[in-house]
Amino acid sequence: MSELISVRNLYKVFGKNPAKAMTQVRSGVNKQELLTDHNHSLGLKDINLTIDRGEIFVIMGLSGSGKSTLIRHFNRLIDPTEGEIIVDGIDVMKLRPKELEQFRRKKMAMVFQRFGLLPHRSVIENISYGLKIQGVKKAERLEKAHQWLETVGLNGYEEQYPSQLSGGQQQRVGLARALCTDAEILLMDEAFSALDPLIRSEMQDQLIELQASLKKTIVFITHDLDEALRLGDRIAILKDGELVQLGKPEEILLNPATDYVEAFVKDVNRARALTVETVMQAPVNRITASTIGEALEQMKKIPERYGYYVSDEGYQGVVLQDTLEKAVQTNAEASLKEGMVEELEAVSPDAILESVIPDTLETDYPLPVVDEEGELQGELSRSNLIEVLGETSRQAA
Repeated sequence: MSELISVRNLYKVFGKNPAKAMTQVRSGVNKQELLTDHNHSLGLKDINLTIDRGEIFVIMGLSGSGKSTLIRHFNRLIDPTEGEIIVDGIDVMKLRPKELEQFRRKKMAMVFQRFGLLPHRSVIENISYGLKIQGVKKAERLEKAHQWLETVGLNGYEEQYPSQLSGGQQQRVGLARALCTDAEILLMDEAFSALDPLIRSEMQDQLIELQASLKKTIVFITHDLDEALRLGDRIAILKDGELVQLGKPEEILLNPATDYVEAFVKDVNRARALTVETVMQAPVNRITASTIGEALEQMKKIPERYGYYVSDEGYQGVVLQDTLEKAVQTNAEASLKEGMVEELEAVSPDAILESVIPDTLETDYPLPVVDEEGELQGELSRSNLIEVLGETSRQAA
């Protein structure tokens, strides 16, 4: 992936004299002290991060952490006190009013927590509204709006008004409106937090499904860690305007950088949040030889008395040293036959840990992890699972 958004040394101070307050911020005054002693509010402090093209980048934190303030800097709804925002090579701070207007219309679209729909316009008019602002002709914008209406599952609701829709339906309209403009970047500020849990989960599913084909760059704001872990390719955690950790979901879950982050993740169900790929180990016990004799020689060099047999066609099953030792006495040059390879069902690296726990309990060997092409990627043992999932129990205790 290539870098699309870069935030460099970003500060935001709210108050009558932010430039003067910056002296206090640089001296180490914290957010509470700045407010109490200097009557200024620290929104963001020295934020540095990059967002890659085509990723879902989640910014999360509790209320007042600065996450919504940060996302509003990307399209300059808020101007920084200091710092740079570079979007696709464009220094956003240097854009003149007309350039900024075009930048907002063409480059970014926003999905709001409270839907942000125009109550006096129909569903199809709401979805096509961004294209109308861009000057697209009516026939073209309505055709495109109908396509996105169908994509989000609202066929037949064209002439309804927002007040006639459920919360989930309204948010689907908001998502379709953002996508209809064909903006490269979607800014989603607590977009699903006003929805009931079931509808919220459905909207998360739909976003994941859409992203698989659209490959948009999505900046998603949430205060919900479960949502962040489910959606994010990477997650940035803010506290009192400061970036306290940035990493992949599994990195944050398994290696929290601060006590604050550790407190965030301690109650997460890791079995539902982590995939096999995040905890599997390298497949040391790999057998690739074509003859019985060669396979036995390979077997003797690995630490276990079994191995995963991999042929030119990919993973085939598990072969035991006892089986090879018996067979080699008859003909060491013979090829490995099907009867010598025991079937052991593989798991996908993308599988959620919770879904494979029963399989690990029912087999004598670590589970082989095999990708869509049939290539052996790793192995997942009971000890892997105990180590990762047992950590949750120790933290809870």
